[in-house]
Amino acid sequence: MSRVLVVRNSQRARLLNTKFLRNVLQALLIDELSQDDFEIGVSIIGEEAMTRMNEGYLRHKGSTDVISFDYTDGSRPKGLSGEILVCLDEALAQAPRFRVSWQNELVRYVVHGILHLSGYDDKTAAARKNMKREENRLIRRLAVRFKFEHLKTAPRGRSAAK
Repeated sequence: MSRVLVVRNSQRARLLNTKFLRNVLQALLIDELSQDDFEIGVSIIGEEAMTRMNEGYLRHKGSTDVISFDYTDGSRPKGLSGEILVCLDEALAQAPRFRVSWQNELVRYVVHGILHLSGYDDKTAAARKNMKREENRLIRRLAVRFKFEHLKTAPRGRSAAK
């Protein structure tokens, strides 16, 4: 059993406090989803990188908001293992449409990715509705505990763009 969560930022559109995002995601995994066994990498990337990944791996044209790669195998029946790619440029573009901050939209994308690793899918209308309901519930619970706008501030003594 392990608790490994790595958050990387390779985009340059906005400063991003990856330590704060990691804290939000740990709370999501441990407190909200009661997950004790996980090995998850989260990469915050730009539109160009996301387009390459989306076209290269999924054969979908253009960029997208989030892609999850599930690495779970039978040896860890209750554990989560995977990688989540999140496009900050998509969060910046979509946030005004939904009247939320880009930070809120970014957290939503990562929650969505973790739900995919947890077994949720959005392939049918019913599954999409169920997943969205859970996504909304988790976002509300996290928003009570964390001020998502802190994602845009660099940790003291460090550059957030690293």
